[in-house]
Amino acid sequence: MALISHFFLFLTKKIMDQSILALIGLIMLIIGLLGTVLPALPGLIVSFAGLLLYKYGANGEISTIYIWIFGILTAASIVLNYVIPAKTNRKYGGTRWGSIGSIVGTILGMLFIPLPFGFLIGMFAGVFIGELLHDKNDQKKAFNSVKGAMIGFIYGTGFNFIVGLAMFLVVLINIIKNNY
Repeated sequence: MALISHFFLFLTKKIMDQSILALIGLIMLIIGLLGTVLPALPGLIVSFAGLLLYKYGANGEISTIYIWIFGILTAASIVLNYVIPAKTNRKYGGTRWGSIGSIVGTILGMLFIPLPFGFLIGMFAGVFIGELLHDKNDQKKAFNSVKGAMIGFIYGTGFNFIVGLAMFLVVLINIIKNNY
């Protein structure tokens, strides 16, 4: 953390006034929050970067414990965005094939489908294809697995939104508290 702190202090002295950095950090938090529900925008990573910019670049008076907590939650969300849909797929009758298809489809969808929702299309197609590769005669099971993956995606998105909103509110409350 000390290295990050020194980098942002250097950035502050060399480039911008702290109030401008605070504003940029707040804007990054808003973009990140929107990115938790709009796949065309980056999500929690941008929010976390905005939090770091506010804390270390604008010298925001936020406890370091918040940085650690939100850093851990952001890292967890990156993993959970792949794991939750795969696990809920299994809960809805899917097999390991569908879970693997979910992860592979998500990655391929992000890389090769140039739509804002390419990763979703890839994930759902991956689950469906994975289940059909396991048992080509059971399309109902494949559709149920896709339903499970969709519910998992909603859970993951909800988690990301709550964490992003918490980051935003911590900074906003800190700004209001220190200016009034």
